Amino acid sequence: MLYDLNLEINYTYASPANSGIHALRLMPATIPGEQKLLAGQVHVKPGPSERHDRVDFFTNAVTDVSFRKAHNELVFTLKARVDRTATPEEFDISPPLRSLAREVSAIQSLGPNEPVHFLSASPRLPSDPAFAVYAEEHITSDMSAISAVETIGRALHEDLTFDPDATTVDTPAIEAFERRQGVCQDFSHIMIACLRSIGVPAGYVSGFLRTIPPKGQPRLEGADAMHAWVRAWCGIEVGWIEYDPTNALRVGQDHIVVARGRDYGDVAPVKGVLRTAGGQTTGHKVDVIPR
Repeated sequence: MLYDLNLEINYTYASPANSGIHALRLMPATIPGEQKLLAGQVHVKPGPSERHDRVDFFTNAVTDVSFRKAHNELVFTLKARVDRTATPEEFDISPPLRSLAREVSAIQSLGPNEPVHFLSASPRLPSDPAFAVYAEEHITSDMSAISAVETIGRALHEDLTFDPDATTVDTPAIEAFERRQGVCQDFSHIMIACLRSIGVPAGYVSGFLRTIPPKGQPRLEGADAMHAWVRAWCGIEVGWIEYDPTNALRVGQDHIVVARGRDYGDVAPVKGVLRTAGGQTTGHKVDVIPR
């Protein structure tokens, strides 16, 4: 399935920002057998003093920009075309949970995609016993790794309420969990923490999700949104699978991957520092258009 992506993220400052440095993770990924970036450009307005495109440790595309002149606003835009391949669900040949630790320890590589990086606490996801208590209420040790991932994902979907006003981008996962409210970032962080607590390596995926309008109604411009979901390592034979707890489903053709990491901090679309005074406002709009 071919998709055209249009993204705009804008910031307006109460007082001019005299300088700033930002790392942008906006460009969709190329993933062999799953997704191919056919073309893409990231535009920055006003033009930065310096720009550098690179790849980070987790192989995500990053655009670094810096500004040395005063500016009242920043606008980041992405235009891209992506070919997303349908990935049919495989037979469940994942090991039982009690055997997963042995399979993790058998992998000696420290490459960016290896499960060892996704098993312990990470900067945005410190350990908390509440996650283990919740996870253990829903799984058994003889349950397969894939079954455990899907079981916890469905349980969280049932127990959490999607509420865009309940949390902010900085809300700790444990706070969102205690409230049982949040957005896709919170759903994903909570699920990752639950999986890690029972020995399942898990990470965070940022990307786009195509929204399908009700039958007979036109698609709304800007109705699509940046989205987040979970990837979990389910043994040597299976490797990684991806699950969307916000929608209680395995990730499919409508999910377009931008970046992967341990938690949101590794994949934030815009991350940086600037020198300014007063407040700021921000907004974003996304269109995911099937060709």
